[in-house]
Amino acid sequence: MAAPGTGSPVPTTPDDVVRAAAAAPDLETLAAVSTTCRACPRLVAWREDQAAHPPARYRGQTYWARPAPGFGDPAARVVVVGLAPAAHGANRTGRMFTGDRSGDFLFAAMHRVGMASQPTSVAVDDGLTLHDVRVTAPVRCAPPANAPTPAERRTCGPWLARELELVAPRVAVVLGGFGWQALLTTLAEQGWAVPRPRPVFGHGVEVTLHHGTQDRTLTLLGCYHVSQQNTFTGRLTPAMLDAVLARARDVAAAQPSSTTSTP
Repeated sequence: MAAPGTGSPVPTTPDDVVRAAAAAPDLETLAAVSTTCRACPRLVAWREDQAAHPPARYRGQTYWARPAPGFGDPAARVVVVGLAPAAHGANRTGRMFTGDRSGDFLFAAMHRVGMASQPTSVAVDDGLTLHDVRVTAPVRCAPPANAPTPAERRTCGPWLARELELVAPRVAVVLGGFGWQALLTTLAEQGWAVPRPRPVFGHGVEVTLHHGTQDRTLTLLGCYHVSQQNTFTGRLTPAMLDAVLARARDVAAAQPSSTTSTP
């Protein structure tokens, strides 16, 4: 198994990303090479600057300061698609949604519906495992102001595309409008029959897509992002998130069961 951050050669251009993602035969290799990526200069500079100048509460900690790979069950029937790593969350810990309040909100809900072994996620070695669910994002580096550019999304897209090919989920819980549009773009590029005009994001929106050449379906469930802006104001409540995750669990239940659980 290749350790994240050890893949070679290091992708430094969008074409490199396309080739490296397509060549990854498994999730471990994909993580290893994707976490060395330096194809977006603005994001590389930002993630490393945030690691070099942390807030006082994290001073002295060693930051991951790399792209964050997907995390969870490699045979998951459900994927949760966010936006990008947080500058002092996953950019610090190296695991999606770990070490920040958005992750606290998300993993607590996953635990309540039986998808996570514990309700907290503070570090990569904290013992958390996910069952039948995987957490990922269309952009793997922490972006300034939580706002990746369209070009950065396109450059990073092949990592998500290859992850989806390897996992082959049946349900995608999509957190927020950016993730919704990015995922639809990736799925259209993979041959999924995405309607025109595209389905509009909204909390509780449910759309089932069919693959153009394969006998497969994928159900998308829209959910407000677990950002503090939404959770602190009550726009997204624990009960609302629980309901979406429970719906994802129920839709996936008709599929063959997953037997592997891994951090």
